[in-house]
Amino acid sequence: MADLILRDLVKAYDKTEVLHSINLAVEDGEFVVFVGPSGCGKSTTLRMIAGLEEVTSGVIEIGGTVVNNLEPKDRDIAMVFQNYAIYPHMSVRKNIGFGLRSSKASKPEKEKRIEEVATLLGMTDLLDRKPSQLSGGQRQRVAIGRAMVRDPAVFLFDEPLSNLDAQLRTQMRLEIKKLHQRVGSTIVFVTHDQVEAMTMADRIVIMKDGHIQQVGTPADVYHKPANTFVATFIGAPAMNMIAGKVTGDGAVSLATGGTLHLAKPLPEGREIIIGIRPEDFVAGDPRRVLEGPVTVREPLGHETLIYVGTSEGDVIAKADGRNPPQIGEAVSLGAHPDNIHVFDARTGETLR
Repeated sequence: MADLILRDLVKAYDKTEVLHSINLAVEDGEFVVFVGPSGCGKSTTLRMIAGLEEVTSGVIEIGGTVVNNLEPKDRDIAMVFQNYAIYPHMSVRKNIGFGLRSSKASKPEKEKRIEEVATLLGMTDLLDRKPSQLSGGQRQRVAIGRAMVRDPAVFLFDEPLSNLDAQLRTQMRLEIKKLHQRVGSTIVFVTHDQVEAMTMADRIVIMKDGHIQQVGTPADVYHKPANTFVATFIGAPAMNMIAGKVTGDGAVSLATGGTLHLAKPLPEGREIIIGIRPEDFVAGDPRRVLEGPVTVREPLGHETLIYVGTSEGDVIAKADGRNPPQIGEAVSLGAHPDNIHVFDARTGETLR
């Protein structure tokens, strides 16, 4: 295991810069997830750490050693790709053992290591099977085992669950999380799925257009988003955004109609954006933020998502799953001041 440091990391193709001064310190044994929309630079960053992409400028340091000019095989990392990249003609045992091909260990030592990894992954009964005899989740475990058998300083995962169905993704999320808890390895994991990021990470790195938007624990990025992008990207359904203008004494006139009062007043005339998550909207709350008719309902069993029509479009709130408001029924939505996020309308940056 080792720590990982990225210092002023830049990637450019010809004159086009796609990654802009990335700075990050990953602690020894930490599970860090990079998340963001397609094209944000998360996979490029991972490939630069792995040595599969050249660094335009900046420093990559693993375990105290600058690795910019080292070949991938010399960086003491192991990478698990989106496609399983396992050999169909080899058994599970040989696929896992392939990671030791360059090791100077004796054959008994290699066999012992393969057995240890197979036990950790719950695959001891599958060692003599071929990949064609395995499920998608089992094949992905083989790929992880081949990486683990080398005992690298840092594990790199590049969207390893995106090819699995929903049930298998959930299962593999749990297995990778449990594996990290048992082994304590340093892991950098790339995904476009914010649910994967929230459920697996010690810290999340949220990226957009080659820039880091926020680094924090899942609780931090959810409850204290740094800007409107993070606020709407993290969380499903996304945070409701309502334009407003400060009218004085902490009052805000909302584009949807109505007025709310901020706990901390802002200068009169300032244009802001109010953010409220669907679960923080409460039907019938006396601290009314807005009201309107229910236009759509999405029953989810334990709860129902309701879409409430306003002059600025629908906002989303959560209602009881057993007795939700009816379509067309007028509802009043309120929110506790502590659950109201305030952003600058021009920059999108948080003001609280």
